[in-house]
Amino acid sequence: MNPSVLYALAAAALFGASTPLAKLLGVGVPPMLLAGVLYLGSGLGLAIVRFARDRGWRRSGLTVREWPWLMGAIFFGGVLAPVALMFGLTRTAGATASLMLNLESVLTAVLAWVVFRENADRRIVIGMLAIVLGGVVLSWPQQHAATDGWLGPLAVAFACLCWAIDNNLTRKVSASDALFIAGSKGVVAGVVNSSLALLIGAQLPAVATLGPILLVGFLGYGVSLVLFVLALRGLGSARTGAYFSTAPFLGAALSILILGESVSLWFMVAAALMAIGVWIHLLEHHAHEHQHEPLTHSHRHRHDEHHQHQHDFEWDGTEPHSHPHEHAPIRHSHAHFPDVHHRHRH
Repeated sequence: MNPSVLYALAAAALFGASTPLAKLLGVGVPPMLLAGVLYLGSGLGLAIVRFARDRGWRRSGLTVREWPWLMGAIFFGGVLAPVALMFGLTRTAGATASLMLNLESVLTAVLAWVVFRENADRRIVIGMLAIVLGGVVLSWPQQHAATDGWLGPLAVAFACLCWAIDNNLTRKVSASDALFIAGSKGVVAGVVNSSLALLIGAQLPAVATLGPILLVGFLGYGVSLVLFVLALRGLGSARTGAYFSTAPFLGAALSILILGESVSLWFMVAAALMAIGVWIHLLEHHAHEHQHEPLTHSHRHRHDEHHQHQHDFEWDGTEPHSHPHEHAPIRHSHAHFPDVHHRHRH
């Protein structure tokens, strides 16, 4: 199995687990403040991990051309989306909001295929539809729930669009340091949401509550996002988004184990649909002759067929390693995903 698939599923598992845990720990905490604290746990935790890993502060490694992509991803995913979602949740029935959140993976795939020209064959489309349908079944309201009009659902849909844009923009910088990318998003989203919550009168919870919420944010938002970026690096936006759509199912499964919620028929149907979708994706085999254009970037790599280059520094032979390197033009054929080295037209 491609390691990037495991990254995507692990990211979904951590994020899915964060929902019931945050619900359990955040009783009485306003939704916007809860989101802010979770994001802060993500950003601050990843900053500490990165500082320890590098034994001090190290530059991001992003090129001048990559910074606009990251800033755009942070703006859409870390600022606009959380605020729009919190606004929408105050004016939308919970079941309706849960159902609409499935739009994120659909919009991510549509943008990837239509705007960013990412490859998608019939198998990938069918698999994604099965996974998304499983999410729809899982979150379908058991009884009709009225809303306060169209403004709330529209805000939730806008949040999904912002996260879809975020996912595709993050794909453009996914070859760079995943800890820096995820940590930057966490800090910005945490500061924005927490500040807005405090400005409208929210109060910080007690330390005994704050600490566990920060830890859940670090794992469910921070580590999850690092794994999501690594999956984007190897799978592209649409496939990563499809695998990540299993998060509601994994969160629901944990709710059954931790919160003692009952297992319903709808849960079993959703599980079957998502399993079918993942299985279809795992059977994908995409191979054809393709052209690699000249490319310069930096990421962890081994000296495989795509990384045949000389070093302008003394190298001890350790692999994988990371440094800026150039890719010479090459034309060949082999099985591949739309990863950082295979973003070509068909």
